[in-house]
Amino acid sequence: MAGEKVTLTHGDHPGVRILALTDPDRRNAIGPQLRDELAAAVAAVAADGEARALVVTGAGRAFCAGADLPAVFGQPDRPVAEIRRDLQAIYRSFLVVAELTIPTIAAVQGPAVGAGLNLAMCCDLRIAGPQATFAATFTRLGLHPGGGCTHFLVRALGPQRALAMLLDGGTLTAEEAVQRGLALSVAADPVATATAAAAQYAALDPELVRDIKRSVQLAETAGLGPTLEFESWAQASTATGDQIRAAVAKLTTPPGRS
Repeated sequence: MAGEKVTLTHGDHPGVRILALTDPDRRNAIGPQLRDELAAAVAAVAADGEARALVVTGAGRAFCAGADLPAVFGQPDRPVAEIRRDLQAIYRSFLVVAELTIPTIAAVQGPAVGAGLNLAMCCDLRIAGPQATFAATFTRLGLHPGGGCTHFLVRALGPQRALAMLLDGGTLTAEEAVQRGLALSVAADPVATATAAAAQYAALDPELVRDIKRSVQLAETAGLGPTLEFESWAQASTATGDQIRAAVAKLTTPPGRS
């Protein structure tokens, strides 16, 4: 799938898909066209029965500079309800990434600002390049955070650091993001590193990967009881598989026999 502002390609490894924002002249800012192409690309991944892992990145120096401000906020005299409706359409274009059941990895090679930060946070993992930054600059524009930014930052940083970052309109460097748990690692080539991880995950049993991702989500949102309930069924199901059977047989085979 190739749009003017978003491309979706197959990686060199089976099951790996790479989604790239491809409007570098506008620093991959999310305007109406990019919004629609992004939503369509994610929908294509969700419908792709062969997709096993997704890498999300941006072309050029920026990962995503956030919303296209003139396109989104260029008519401030419109009714608030109308502005809200348009904002929610932008939110949906990247929030659908968080709904995918396959592992998703953001390869953040440059600034991820505002809605671009949200897009990165919708991914399960974030690999930062040396020039990556993670910025919640809403207050610098007199705007309240949107697109789930408050949720994502509280989850990643805790309420105290999230509040300070949002009030300050703050920015984290790649190293700071890793130190605070917002990003997983810093890599000289974040796309290559993210793609290698995606290939590793894509080689696993897709049902196993799906259920592990679901277990982590339950552990974060539902607590110990629901997590244990889900794990017991998921682990019991995998206990019938060939890989665990082979491991058990190897341990129970008498010495000298194979």
